[in-house]
Amino acid sequence: MSIHPLPIFERDADPAFREGADDAAAYARLKPPSSIVVRAGVTRWIAEYPYDGNAKPGCGSKLVARTHRGTELVEMLTTTCSNSGCGKSVSRQEMLEYIEQSGGKDFPFHNEGQILRVATPEDLSQWTSVQAEAATIAPTAKRLLMESGLPMKFVQAELILGREVLTIYFLSEERVDFRELLKTLAATFAMRIELRQVGARDEARLVADYEKCGQHCCCRNFLKVLKPISMKQAKLQKATLDPMKISGRCGRLMCCLRYEDETYETLSKRMPKVKARVQTPDGPGTVLESRTLVQLALVRLDQGQDHAYPVEDLQVLPPGGSHAGPPRTT
Repeated sequence: MSIHPLPIFERDADPAFREGADDAAAYARLKPPSSIVVRAGVTRWIAEYPYDGNAKPGCGSKLVARTHRGTELVEMLTTTCSNSGCGKSVSRQEMLEYIEQSGGKDFPFHNEGQILRVATPEDLSQWTSVQAEAATIAPTAKRLLMESGLPMKFVQAELILGREVLTIYFLSEERVDFRELLKTLAATFAMRIELRQVGARDEARLVADYEKCGQHCCCRNFLKVLKPISMKQAKLQKATLDPMKISGRCGRLMCCLRYEDETYETLSKRMPKVKARVQTPDGPGTVLESRTLVQLALVRLDQGQDHAYPVEDLQVLPPGGSHAGPPRTT
């Protein structure tokens, strides 16, 4: 039996009957962005650079940019031009508000540079070669740091696309006079060397992968400003203070304890304290345990049964007070 196309499908396939323009026509009407927000470097710093080309790159495109370090391969995040891009553009005010909320002046943001072009196949091939060269540099750099006798632990070597600078990240808990080592490294690799000291949290940002929660480490994934975390925040959120359970890949208190602290503090204020007398729908009782995130409290009723109740169903009784109403009957 032959197949006959339905008229409605033939009509939809005819451009003359389509509402609005197709994707190609819509893309042709877009204007090239005047500035582009990009991410670059092994520390994934953020920058906004002007762009005067004719191409209309989309989110995730690889670009070649002149940055404060030299010529680099960067990744496009979005544009700040409202009439271009893929509909995910942000206004400049929105971007500045994000920066302010993410650490303000401590946020690793740059704007001194220029987007040169959309990366070509030759640029991508050169970048592969640069990454391979950095991998061969790393063992030698690690050996030279060890032979220097300085209290320095090699973390990572980063070489940018234009090979203008080789950045060597090292871990140290104290200030280090590495002037002689810098001369040795420059003579060995015949290029400008930048030694950058990092702490334990920044080391995790550079080399860590997954945390015990099964997600990428927050410091590597999205956190830009790594602020200190207090034991008070850990006590509020965790039932145990076992260092193995509250410490992250860096050996310090987990970063998520800080940015989840406000939520926990708000939710914990609603929870009755352990051993508090409360009125439940089934009568008065005493709180045995509480679960902040799910907003449930385990209550031992005066009749002897243990039940879990949402915090909305509980009323804290004054000391020595009786229940606020008759128990619920079933």
